[in-house]
Amino acid sequence: MEDNHKESFKIHSPEFNHLNRGIDRRNFLTKTSLGLGALALGSLMGNNLFGKLPGKEVGKSPAPTLEDEILRAIPHFAPKAKRVVYLFMAGGPSQFETFDYKPKLSTMFGQPLPESVRQGQRLTSMSANQSILPIAPSAFKFNQFGESRTWISELLPHTAQVTDDLCIIKSIYSEAINHDPAITFFQTGTQLPGRPSIGSWISYGLGSDNKNLPAFIVLVSKNAVKDQPLYSRLWGNGFLPSEHQGVQFRSGKDAVLFLDNPEGYDGKDRKEMLAYLSKLNKLQNEPYGDPEVQARIAQYEMAFRMQTSVPEVMDTSSETSEVFDLYGPDSRDPGTFAANCLLARKLLEKDVKFIQLYHQGWDHHGGLPKGIVRQCKDTDQATAALIKDLKRRGLLEETLVIWGGEFGRTVYSQGKLQTDDYGRDHHPRCFTMWMAGAGVKAGLSYGETDDFSYNVVKNPVHVHDFQATLMHIMGIDHERLTFKFQGRRFRLTDVKGNVVRDILA
Repeated sequence: MEDNHKESFKIHSPEFNHLNRGIDRRNFLTKTSLGLGALALGSLMGNNLFGKLPGKEVGKSPAPTLEDEILRAIPHFAPKAKRVVYLFMAGGPSQFETFDYKPKLSTMFGQPLPESVRQGQRLTSMSANQSILPIAPSAFKFNQFGESRTWISELLPHTAQVTDDLCIIKSIYSEAINHDPAITFFQTGTQLPGRPSIGSWISYGLGSDNKNLPAFIVLVSKNAVKDQPLYSRLWGNGFLPSEHQGVQFRSGKDAVLFLDNPEGYDGKDRKEMLAYLSKLNKLQNEPYGDPEVQARIAQYEMAFRMQTSVPEVMDTSSETSEVFDLYGPDSRDPGTFAANCLLARKLLEKDVKFIQLYHQGWDHHGGLPKGIVRQCKDTDQATAALIKDLKRRGLLEETLVIWGGEFGRTVYSQGKLQTDDYGRDHHPRCFTMWMAGAGVKAGLSYGETDDFSYNVVKNPVHVHDFQATLMHIMGIDHERLTFKFQGRRFRLTDVKGNVVRDILA
């Protein structure tokens, strides 16, 4: 009799019916996200609180979906790396002033680029109207370093010290010739916005090794020249569940936006509030079964745990003077590239799966000699320090470090050419990136370009090849990690991409 009464109440109660009609998905998420209750729900009420799928009896497992089966098969093979730190040099660093040494150009100052080299390839609107494309040799010297005798620019003296740890790829190429589509292509596998980023795919496929921090964290240098904008969609989750989007950590009072308690709130009534929220969540989930509700709840749970974990990881007061000296003076200033590299090391120690550092300011259409000196000064020491620090702590052997931008620069000067002043336009046909650490051969220089660094002449590596190789190192077959969206199964590499096995350790 009592059970019948409960069932009758559930169906006919005006309060329930009003609640069921009145709280749609949008209102539910909006209203519950205003409080901190949902943030802590999983931690205080149990990790499996929201694990029951709608319409399923307790104790019975739901039938696995194809997405479940896809994720269950990962890793597809033993991973070489457990985590990734990707140093993205936004704007397009010049390969001529960094890693692709072209000594023959020194005798060709001001000469027009031969048509046999250009081969009618597309130019940007910024240099397409130039009657002459004058060759601009680099103003900087190169020397050989390490047992590998690799040529490195004088602008990168600290990177030169870790030459034998690097796998330098000089034959990267892309189709995108302008910044937004080019950087979007690198980060999401397509030139059009809206797809999941690399870090989101890794988070979705591999999950997290630290339940108190996001699997995918983003850091943006505050001391970089803001020549080209960065959009949060570059670390967005696209059509993947929203819990896999990158979380940006900032310097200053609020490391993560909207994470701290509201001013004046002491949290004493939180447990009672959570009990009521638990009921609301159950009511919402049972009739609708929207998976995004589960994703949001997972985010709230993570946010609550981050209230404790984030201040701890952001605190560098326990680091020694020797560590700060290793990363450089800027490492004491939170938010700079150097400080972010140090923070990245701390996050790697906490088993964060994918960390992305963005440093803008590499778009040198003019004033390149002065501009690139500043860029290298701001990034060189800390980049090398990160590799040294990881290596001495035993972390480099299980961490993949990546350095590179969205495209390279032209051999010719955009605009007026002078011996001490020139600029370079965008060039997607060949440019340089490097990897270091887990899964790649150290001390290797892979791929070759012609004497003008205009075309790849040996071992071309497309952007999709780079993405496929990254995922392979993480134990993922890029062709098998897919997600169905709008009737089609998508993957990071779309329908292309080959693992570059020659660089694998």
